[in-house]
Amino acid sequence: MDVLSLIGLVLAFVAIVGGNFLEGGHISGLLNGPAALIVLGGTMGAVLLQTPMAVFMRAMSIIGWIFFPPRIDMMRGISLVTGWSNTARKEGLLGLEPVAETELDPYARKGLQLLVDGAEPEVIRSILEVDMYTQEARDIRAAKVYESMGGYSPTIGIIGAVMGLIHVMGNLADPSQLGSGIAVAFVATIYGVAFANLLVLPIGAKLKSIVQKQTTYRELLLEGILSIAEGENPRSIEMKLQGFID
Repeated sequence: MDVLSLIGLVLAFVAIVGGNFLEGGHISGLLNGPAALIVLGGTMGAVLLQTPMAVFMRAMSIIGWIFFPPRIDMMRGISLVTGWSNTARKEGLLGLEPVAETELDPYARKGLQLLVDGAEPEVIRSILEVDMYTQEARDIRAAKVYESMGGYSPTIGIIGAVMGLIHVMGNLADPSQLGSGIAVAFVATIYGVAFANLLVLPIGAKLKSIVQKQTTYRELLLEGILSIAEGENPRSIEMKLQGFID
């Protein structure tokens, strides 16, 4: 579990609620159903309007990465590639066939199968680069869905504020109606800005960083597989791949 994500989320909302409390406010003052409906419903509606179904579904499926990111161990990747290289050196490329059959990572399995099939290095690079960049582009588009939410929600919050003020202006003769209208006006603005800056924009940025790390890991595997195809020494391959370590 990504503890920093949990700490960041809790700290952000504790800071807002705690600051409100220290100023003499009450949490009930921050709870407003109409304001939440305007901001969340309006934001989701705008995002659904602009986003293809496949991209939106992918965005929903990777949201769990915020707390449970995919395991990406660069040192383990180097160890795997070095092991494959030693196997290929001792048994030939066909010796990697049992390894390919048991490999769980689809990207690594595809690369190993290409090695076993005797594909030329240029062909291996072409195939694996298309696969890598396609996966990266798909997941970056999914992460941008949350950035889009962060762009829309403050504006939707302003719309909620204006609607609340319209309600207030229409009930100036009835003081009992002023309070709820003003509450919607200000709370909608808070919801819009907070939803963007405390939640969806950080989520989008975190997902993009995870996707970039995944791409770096696949680049490591690609370089390792190409080095095996070109018959490089296992020790040289290991030293080359250590350059991917931050």
